[in-house]
This record gives sequence, C-alpha cells and structure tokens, in this order.
Amino acid sequence: MKSFLTIGLLILSNVFMTLAWYGHLKFKELKWFENAGLITIVLISWGLALFEYCFQVPANKMGYEGNGGPFSLMQLKVIQEVITLIVFVIFSMIFFKNESFRWNHAIGFCFLVLAVYFIFKK
Repeated sequence: MKSFLTIGLLILSNVFMTLAWYGHLKFKELKWFENAGLITIVLISWGLALFEYCFQVPANKMGYEGNGGPFSLMQLKVIQEVITLIVFVIFSMIFFKNESFRWNHAIGFCFLVLAVYFIFKK
C-alpha cells in the first residue's frame, strides 16, 4: 500500500511542479496574467512549488526503505523522473497544441522504461 501512496503523492507533486515550471508560459494568455512581470511570475511559481514540496517530501519519506518504505533511493529517483516526463508530456499535449510527440521522444521513453527495469532488477 505504501508503494501506491508514494507513487500517488509523486504524481500530485509533479503536477504542481510542471505547473510551476511551465504553466506561466501558457498562463500569459490569460487576461489577469498578461502584464505580470518576472517577479510576479516567480512568486506565483514559488507558491505552486510549495504544493509540490508538500507532496514530494512525504512521498520520499514514506517511500524510502530506510524509513520502512518499499523503495531504495535510486528507485525513488527513477520513479520520480519517469512520472515527471509522463506528466510533462500530458501537460504539453493538452496546453501547448503546437508541441508534438515524435518518434525520437517515444524511443527516449522506451530507454527510460528500460532504466526502470534495470534499476529495479535485483
């Protein structure tokens, strides 16, 4: 059960992370955001990143085998990276219609799946 909760928290964390890092590129189209300066954008991103950390830190604490969780430190990092890329691809496909998912991206993801396999192999 800890593994599912850890992964769920990592997914939530990465949704907020993606919004904090890349959301402002799309939000500038909104009326209330169009004149925002860099300082405002940074502060809004920090606010979103706070929620990222509220999910990321408990996920890592709960999921780490040193704290009784099911994952090694390396496994946690690889899981997080794969989730980050999946969330980012979904985000970019939904909000940035001019971005495309090409064959070389698919091959890169296949290598990431292989990385997960090898990281989890005993």
